[in-house]
Amino acid sequence: MSDRRLTHLDPLGRARMVDVTPKEATHRRAMARCKVMMKPETTALIASNSISKGDVLSVARVAGIQAAKQTPNLIPLCHPLLVGSVFVNFTIGDDCVEVEAQVETVDRTGVEMEAMTACAVAALTVYDMCKSVDRSMLIGELTLWEKTGGRSGTYRRKATATDPAEDLQI
Repeated sequence: MSDRRLTHLDPLGRARMVDVTPKEATHRRAMARCKVMMKPETTALIASNSISKGDVLSVARVAGIQAAKQTPNLIPLCHPLLVGSVFVNFTIGDDCVEVEAQVETVDRTGVEMEAMTACAVAALTVYDMCKSVDRSMLIGELTLWEKTGGRSGTYRRKATATDPAEDLQI
């Protein structure tokens, strides 16, 4: 077991926000991905922009961008950051929509939570926009794929056929 202390607890065991004020602001980036699994008929409707609620991916993109900016209001010990950019993109597969969110900042702490929140909310929005035609959709595989900047350096998730969860700490 590691002797590293828990950073979000004070000496009395109470929750606290980590003090990042002594840190230097650096460029930081994080990228997260997830999938919304659905019937092939649903992906066809999304691809042809035929969902009755409107343009699913445009609405989901805006929802993801808004979510990244609201992350500290949702995650209690997450620092408010000046989010520099948010990109939310989609890939339509045969039976899924893959969501990818990338967030960048120049700040004292990373944007991993902002990227994962953007990804999750974009996926939830896809579900909301399509639930009238497919209530069996499943949201899963929410994962941090990459982060750069900060003291811990670069992290990249390595996906392989034999071990999809093998990670690289650079």
